Amino acid sequence: MGNKSSLLLRKEEIAQIQEESGFTPNQIERLYSRFTALDKNDCGTLSREDFLRIPELAINPLCDRIVHAFFADSNDDRVNFRQFMKVLSLFRPIKHGKENRMNSREEKLRFAFKMYDLDDDDSISRDELLNILHMMVGANIAEDQLISIAERTILEADRSGNGKIAFDDFCAALERTDVERKMSIRFLN
Repeated sequence: MGNKSSLLLRKEEIAQIQEESGFTPNQIERLYSRFTALDKNDCGTLSREDFLRIPELAINPLCDRIVHAFFADSNDDRVNFRQFMKVLSLFRPIKHGKENRMNSREEKLRFAFKMYDLDDDDSISRDELLNILHMMVGANIAEDQLISIAERTILEADRSGNGKIAFDDFCAALERTDVERKMSIRFLN
């Protein structure tokens, strides 16, 4: 039978996860149920392959980058429920006047920045941007157009003139974007 029941989360664990993530106890139990359903090996952790069984994620052109984000803070090739919840907390909608460090605008932007920073060197190069554009549009746009978009984006966003987009540049470029709403998933109550 294993860990397939949300009843295996103790009240203390739910309270700790609520404090860490900002989710309600009901949301935590529902997400735990989803987590355990994905855990085909019944070991209390998820592998990259487990994530790929999420249909909405599997069809996302940035699927590999999103899955990578779940493993960024893990020294293992598996993610436990708390690590899972930490990443999901970034996608909680911000309640009016109740932004916190877990899902703040800056944390959402940092997550988005990491989607583009393929080599984790804290900057986005022209080649990294080009790779992401390829992931997003595939062969629907000609290569020379993609190169032009990548170069123009670097030129417009790079305030230091080093040919790369730093996190501060990224934030400035997205200053007028409603990141809080665009990077939010409505979770069940």
